[in-house]
Amino acid sequence: MSFEESLKIPLDRVGVLIGKGGKVKKMIEEECKVSLQIDSKSGDVTVKMTGSIEEANPFKAVEIVNAIGRGFSPERAFRLLEDGQTLLIIDLREYVGKSRNSLIRIKGRIIGFKGKARRVIEELTGAYISVYGHTVAIIGDVEQVRLAEEAVRLLASGSSHKTVYSMLQRERTKKKLERLKLWEDTSLEEKGYI
Repeated sequence: MSFEESLKIPLDRVGVLIGKGGKVKKMIEEECKVSLQIDSKSGDVTVKMTGSIEEANPFKAVEIVNAIGRGFSPERAFRLLEDGQTLLIIDLREYVGKSRNSLIRIKGRIIGFKGKARRVIEELTGAYISVYGHTVAIIGDVEQVRLAEEAVRLLASGSSHKTVYSMLQRERTKKKLERLKLWEDTSLEEKGYI
């Protein structure tokens, strides 16, 4: 079986994808057992599988290329190589249509003053967030991505930052309690109480 997929990234992200001396491109190729053909004039990228089906991971390579194209640093994009990590891209035009001013306003709400909103969402969910162009990209495990997506969609829909932070804090507390209960149940089982 062979795999080949073409995608397009913004021209100003091509240099980041290639990396200094081709370092980033080479790392993606080695880790995912693919070859990347990058057209630096058009932003077209072709991902081809080079390894066997058992060792190659071309889908992760496509996700990493998309993540870098959506504004993530290569270091953050390489989190996608870990098991269970995924990329979600939200198109903010769903909320603003073609209004450039509305897009700028919503991006400002998601980023927050001096990046505070984005930073708080990242801290409370554990996901990485990148606001670039007309998109918001999120990297994390399924639950982290779900929570961060909900926060971004609430902010894009006009919810207050306080409401969003409260929702994230409640979810975080709920998860901690679930982990604690699971740990207690396991501990009681080991001692023969259950």
